[in-house]
Amino acid sequence: MRLPIWIRQHLAAVRALLVLTVVLGVIYPLAVWGVTLIPGLHDRAEGSLIKGADGKVVGSRLIGQAFTDKDGNPLKQYVQSRPSNAGTGYDPTSTAAGNLGPEDIVDTLPKNPAKKAAEITAKTARDSLLTQVCSRSNAVGALEGVSGARPFCTPGGVGAVLSVIGPRDRAGHVTRPTRVVSVNEQCGVVAKPFLATYRGVAVECAKAGEDYSAGEIVPIRGTAPAVPRVPADAVTASGSGLDPHISPAYARLQAPRVARARGVAVAQVLAVMKDNEAGRTLGFIGEPRVNVVQLNLELDKKYPFHG
Repeated sequence: MRLPIWIRQHLAAVRALLVLTVVLGVIYPLAVWGVTLIPGLHDRAEGSLIKGADGKVVGSRLIGQAFTDKDGNPLKQYVQSRPSNAGTGYDPTSTAAGNLGPEDIVDTLPKNPAKKAAEITAKTARDSLLTQVCSRSNAVGALEGVSGARPFCTPGGVGAVLSVIGPRDRAGHVTRPTRVVSVNEQCGVVAKPFLATYRGVAVECAKAGEDYSAGEIVPIRGTAPAVPRVPADAVTASGSGLDPHISPAYARLQAPRVARARGVAVAQVLAVMKDNEAGRTLGFIGEPRVNVVQLNLELDKKYPFHG
């Protein structure tokens, strides 16, 4: 006797469920687990964990760390990682990018500059990507004893951006400025704008809450060198916020400070950096890089800090 079609369809579905459960729920996971036991792959399958001199796990080769004190200040004996937007920094449960582009150059100024951090947290104030880059560059320059100057940045570490107000031509450019405002330099915070005049008009500082969008937004390049002393990866975050690598140039920039803190020669620190430098993947993918977590661990083993 031939079974009704609806029963045959249900039986076929049950058979498919059983077959797929065995193949994908048992055989496939066991096969993947077996591959992880192959020599050379097992360590990666376990998270690429790194152990310290005492045998305890101190991190992963795949996830960066912030080498700062409880107040967020850089520890001078350690090579510093790049900025991170993952949570409060290098939080693997909150991997994230800043999602800001190169045209993000105008800040939202705080009503009370003394409480700027709180207003940024409350999202009533915001630093543009340009100002973030400028302030980080100044901070790294001060830490390493080099110039933090960058194109389109003021000496004070904010974006050098003007709002030029006045009649415009058909292309939208101001033909005769009547007012010029340095939109990222707040009155009461700066003594005077980074630029005294622009096209014959005195430059004003900006006031919180005022809208300068009616003007033509003009970034000012300034006199900073085309290749700043502070590398780009020192002032920008990675897409994941967890990248443990920095460029060899940024690592070498930090070598004198790390050597002074540990009481060794700069050449000794540079040698450890060279040992931890990796080239392009397969010889042509990506850029040369240094794993900061591994580097700092090796520095601790070879040249312990006695601060």
